[in-house]
Amino acid sequence: MAPLSTEESQALWLSAKVALWATALCLPAGIATSWLLARRSFHGKVLLDALVQLPMVLPPVVPGYLLLLLFGTQGPLGAWLKAHLGIVIAFTWKGAALASAVMAFPLMVQPVRLAFRMIDARLESVATTLGATPWRAFITVTLPLALPGIITGTMLCFSRSLGEFGATMAFVGNIPGETRTLPLAIYNFMHVPDGESSAWRLAALSMALALAALLTSHAISRRAERRLGYTETWGTRAQH
Repeated sequence: MAPLSTEESQALWLSAKVALWATALCLPAGIATSWLLARRSFHGKVLLDALVQLPMVLPPVVPGYLLLLLFGTQGPLGAWLKAHLGIVIAFTWKGAALASAVMAFPLMVQPVRLAFRMIDARLESVATTLGATPWRAFITVTLPLALPGIITGTMLCFSRSLGEFGATMAFVGNIPGETRTLPLAIYNFMHVPDGESSAWRLAALSMALALAALLTSHAISRRAERRLGYTETWGTRAQH
């Protein structure tokens, strides 16, 4: 494969930056939301669950358009951020990270929520009877046991952020060096003369990165499961 051009390299590194920031945005909110949905019953839980999953079933351009209405320079949140903090979100890489985070958030929540549901709540109760506060029990007992699910959710979120296209295009556009991530660069090369080779290189690179992320997630999760005492039993996981 020929070396990447300057424009292709820009798209690669911008995608990596956007995906890392999107994952960082999703991680704390994803853990909190997953725990809430897995461990608490409250009015509106079904609605919250539906809202979390909504980006997966909406046309991607819809979340992007809504983000533009909210965070555009004339939108309520965007105007406030610009006036008070001097921060512009729309049509910048920060907006691309926000759009990617919104679209990847459901993939973060699903495995983490399942991990919390699989943890025996009695283990936390034992920790609190031994003097640990609920917060300390969560940090020292619950989070370590949920680590395989958190790792899986993190890698899925990162991979999805690398491939985000529709919401990013609607919210921040396709600006070279600023918002043109790998998917947008592929789209751009598909529509310019003699761009097929660049489009193919970036498509192959995207597939390689996604596969590497998934394999890494699998390897790290399996290692964490072994440390926690999980074993495979007839296609299901059992904890000793």
